Amino acid sequence: MRWLVWIVAGIAALGIVVVMVGYSLPKAHSVTRSATVPLPPDAVYALLIDVDQYPAWRPGVKSLQRRADRDGRPAWTEEASGMKIPLHFEKMERPSLLVARIADPALPFGGTWTYRIAPVAGGSEVTITEDGEVYNPFFRFMSRFVFGHTATLDEFVTNLESRARVKR
Repeated sequence: MRWLVWIVAGIAALGIVVVMVGYSLPKAHSVTRSATVPLPPDAVYALLIDVDQYPAWRPGVKSLQRRADRDGRPAWTEEASGMKIPLHFEKMERPSLLVARIADPALPFGGTWTYRIAPVAGGSEVTITEDGEVYNPFFRFMSRFVFGHTATLDEFVTNLESRARVKR
């Protein structure tokens, strides 16, 4: 029985340390990833704004529901990693700029993804910057030390590169 007390105490202590470290980390972070894809900027832009097709080329998106457009720009809810995440494009400048925002302040994280699309030889350079915030200190610890702030961006870029090769 004594070993059970020690195990429970150890887990509780670890949890306290994780939360304390989480509180010491900044809420905000900014990370960027880039990829060269074999499509012209207008085709990349069209691919990115066609949110209804995201589940077809982003395996992490289990389902997607369109919501009413916001100021004439697409709004949707993605189900990914067991969470429903409402998003909308808050800025659209064809064919070079998109800004998507998480639209639920009740989530443990939020922020924007800024997509910059520039022509290069053989296609487009797509640069995605995540300006995120992680509000919950436990999730902040996990995002920084377990998953990494770039995990979702890295997955998105890999999926985008694969989809662009298919669309070529």
